[in-house]
Amino acid sequence: MSKFGQELIESAKEALAIAEGDAKPARAFSAEAPDVAAIRKKLGLSQDRFARRFGLSPATVRDWEQGRRQPDAPARNLLRVIEYAPETVERAVARAAAR
Repeated sequence: MSKFGQELIESAKEALAIAEGDAKPARAFSAEAPDVAAIRKKLGLSQDRFARRFGLSPATVRDWEQGRRQPDAPARNLLRVIEYAPETVERAVARAAAR
């Protein structure tokens, strides 16, 4: 068997051990969901205005804030960018809408 094949089998065994709770992963990544309400309030926007300004659904923003749904990975990243550079996101959304 090739070296790659052996490494692949070892990786699969390690993944199974982690999944069964017999081993701990070497690294774990956790992307906490940003506090949507705090970001929105910092910008002084209502839920509807926040949603419109950044190309989001008002219902989605409401669901995130009320804990009924959690933003997926791309949405979490967008929210982080909105938090740190809202003008940039607003310009990008406006430019895309103008096309």
